[in-house]
Amino acid sequence: MNYTSEMEKAMQQTHHIGFAEYERKLEKRLAIEKKRQQEHEKCKHFAAEYDGLMKK
Repeated sequence: MNYTSEMEKAMQQTHHIGFAEYERKLEKRLAIEKKRQQEHEKCKHFAAEYDGLMKK
């Protein structure tokens, strides 16, 4: 996959790591993916709560 400068900038801002290091270091990649999964679950929970409030 070719990474754009915008993707690199977002990775640096969010995770303080570049794509090259992300690809090389399994430990860091796993930590980032775990954090992404937690954020995804948090957003799903928030959306479900918000949806429930809107239907009342």
